[in-house]
Amino acid sequence: MGEVRSTLTYTRRSRWLVTLATVLLCVGLPATAVAATPLPEARPESQGISSARLQRLHDYLRTATGADGYLGGVTLLARNGRIVDWQAYGHRDLARRVPMRKDAIFRIYSMTKTVTSVAVMLLVEEGKLTLDDPLSRYLPGFAAPQVLIGGSIDAPKLRPADQPVTLHELLTHTAGYPAGRKGDELGLTLMERIDPHGAADLRGFAERMRRVPLAADPGTRFGYDGASLELLARVVEVVSGQSFESFLQQRIFEPLQMRDTGFRVPAAQRSRVVDLTRMNAAGRLELADTASARQPGEPLNAYPSGAGGLYSTAGDYARFAQMLLDGGTLDGHQLLGRKTVELMLRNHLGMLDPPVTQFSDAEGFGLGGYVVLDPARRGQLGSPGQFGWSGAASTSFSIDPHEHLLMILLLQHLPRDDGGKDLPRISRNFYDLVYQALP
Repeated sequence: MGEVRSTLTYTRRSRWLVTLATVLLCVGLPATAVAATPLPEARPESQGISSARLQRLHDYLRTATGADGYLGGVTLLARNGRIVDWQAYGHRDLARRVPMRKDAIFRIYSMTKTVTSVAVMLLVEEGKLTLDDPLSRYLPGFAAPQVLIGGSIDAPKLRPADQPVTLHELLTHTAGYPAGRKGDELGLTLMERIDPHGAADLRGFAERMRRVPLAADPGTRFGYDGASLELLARVVEVVSGQSFESFLQQRIFEPLQMRDTGFRVPAAQRSRVVDLTRMNAAGRLELADTASARQPGEPLNAYPSGAGGLYSTAGDYARFAQMLLDGGTLDGHQLLGRKTVELMLRNHLGMLDPPVTQFSDAEGFGLGGYVVLDPARRGQLGSPGQFGWSGAASTSFSIDPHEHLLMILLLQHLPRDDGGKDLPRISRNFYDLVYQALP
């Protein structure tokens, strides 16, 4: 039903766009310029942003998406709830023949985690669960977690964990699952053998995860992993009585009018999906070796992945991010309570010493994203309390409550992790160029 409903929504929207495109062509505007405005628009100066300084951002991204760079990208900036800059750069396809559009569809991967976190908090607000609940209250087989302390792949040594895994620890990546940290090598190998990501659905994922030992006691370290959010997606299914896909569609995407967001793209809209690239050993861009790169619009996982399965657009995600920036409300519709959003945007790693992520000693973690603690120590323009996250294919978003600012950068490239030649990572440059445009 979720796919049918999504297809119908796309069909209605497509008819509207065709009509609008016809009108624009009659007045001499190209149909490719048509894109629904997700938020009210305003001139940059009216919202305290310099158009002249934004030109630096435009020039930088035109170069970054030039012949030797990324295929293309989309950026969106909003301040005080109004879009002040929304640009498309470069091309959508590897052949560099189809210009990028502002309504292009991207695989947002781990930016899905923030959406999943909101789904969990919707159930918290309804009193159907609390963050301190043990995972075992909702999923069987997790009542007695084991911690890996040595041994081998065929004869691992385990001990009982000091405490059960809670939903809060899953949300904050402190559950203790193997996460690529030093010493996690054996745990990751065991997890790969069990292969929870090879499951056909979230139920199967959870059943396989019962056999995965922890790499550390719950609540004792931050270790960024995808398994925690997949387990939370399964909790949403169990508690709500709906599939995770249907829950997101009915409770988040439809209320926020995120018409182009989902775990698959309807066939009629797949021409809008951006090609996904990787750099090969010869230093040339090629299509990534993934199912969704070969068949754009197909699901990224066999199951609706709460850790990284969504497709979306800059416009759709801007509505989601603006809802968070506005304290849970958008266009008069209250999705979350203000205090819930305040909780999400605060650092939850205070029990750790130091209370920061494995990535930066200047960033903590909220519910669904990083929280900037010290911009100076981070070495990047920004504000304390700035919140956001990124996706594996070079997508990124951030909201800054202090500046009432929303920033989105969408590219579609999987960086190499073997140290080989690759495109430069440009998100830090992007945010610096946005902030330098403030007076």
